[in-house]
Amino acid sequence: MKNLRERFIQTNGVKLHVMEAGPADGPMILFLHGFPEFWYAWRKQIDYFADKGYLVVAPDQRGYNLSDKPEGVASYKIDELAKDIVGLIDSYGRDKIFLVGHDWGASVSWWVALKYPQLLQKLVILNVPHPKVMAKTVFTEVEQMKKSWYIFYFQLPGAVDKLAAATNYQWVLDMITSSANTGAFAAAELEEYRKAFSQPGAFTAMVNWYRAMIQTKQEPPQSFDVTVPMLLMWGEEDVAMLTEMADKSMAYCKQGKLIKFPKVSHWIQHEAADRINPLIADFFADNK
Repeated sequence: MKNLRERFIQTNGVKLHVMEAGPADGPMILFLHGFPEFWYAWRKQIDYFADKGYLVVAPDQRGYNLSDKPEGVASYKIDELAKDIVGLIDSYGRDKIFLVGHDWGASVSWWVALKYPQLLQKLVILNVPHPKVMAKTVFTEVEQMKKSWYIFYFQLPGAVDKLAAATNYQWVLDMITSSANTGAFAAAELEEYRKAFSQPGAFTAMVNWYRAMIQTKQEPPQSFDVTVPMLLMWGEEDVAMLTEMADKSMAYCKQGKLIKFPKVSHWIQHEAADRINPLIADFFADNK
């Protein structure tokens, strides 16, 4: 990656670590990572879009890597995570942006689109279903419940935090590589992840996102229909998510398009960057 700029931005009571690239006056794309990644999740997208004239912004979301890690499960409820993004957009003085999210970053992106649609020009979601589909499927369909075992395990106070630290986070790295296609993550890249996990308080904060999912109550939007133009891209070999949830999500999207990728895992932006980058660029091009 070239010409990266580092910033710390205050938003919604927390300070977020942010990496950016591209012209400061270019149209803004905000990339939101998921678990257990950090801004580095977008290393195959940053230069591509910066070279096309976009201001590319990739934060460490709250609890991750170098961003603030507030205490308590309630600090990680989805409403607070979305407000972080609203404040981040405001800090750049933008009325509207392009938003791309993967995994938990996709969940936050869905929520921003539902509660703050006026801030988005277009939305891209990678391998996470609409919140209504997610909530219904995780708790009612046996096959998805089996795939989501870790969500329930993560509820145990301190259990996964201690296991991860005791193995120097190798357990977490193995979880990533075992669910990805061979070669998706180089050894040197995985060491960058280990460094991020090792930041004081980081792993507990990261897992608190899952605890808040179960233990806190959301402030629902007025409607669960997504009105902004959106593109859902889905790796069909996702070991954590049933592909049928992607299809069901389209019923909530007024201007939605679904593209599926056979033989691609949950880690779609790593494994299929050469395919998804041009598709995202084409999708955004009309509104640049």
